[in-house]
Amino acid sequence: QFVESDDDEELLFNIPFTGSVKLKGVIVMGEDDGTHPAEMRLFRNVPHMSFDDAAKEPEQTFSLSRDPSGELEYPTKIARFSNVYHLSMHFPKNFGAETTKIFYIGLKGEWTEAHRHEVTICNYEASANPADHKLEQITPQTHFIS
Repeated sequence: QFVESDDDEELLFNIPFTGSVKLKGVIVMGEDDGTHPAEMRLFRNVPHMSFDDAAKEPEQTFSLSRDPSGELEYPTKIARFSNVYHLSMHFPKNFGAETTKIFYIGLKGEWTEAHRHEVTICNYEASANPADHKLEQITPQTHFIS
């Protein structure tokens, strides 16, 4: 089983995570022919990325070697991929075929649970309304020092 591009050599994967990931490495397996991807571009935290969005500068780019057995691991720049909740992988070209085939993508890293804060609705007063703050009447006392 494999994923194959439609009309040209470009492929785009959008991978959402259920938590925060520190991505340390990527493995890409393809066939030992021209359909193997030749370049991989990684984008972090761009949900619903499209091919039009792939024109922007990626977080990291890799020149891939043919790897039909999945032995090559491409290390990522951990500082750039330390808090990833969505990973987009763009494969813009291959080794000369009309379509690109990928058999396996492996991701190496550490997963931590996401700390999602619920929406908090707050009302703030620009100035205090005395009707909202009823207190016992305070009688001021004056002390003379002689």
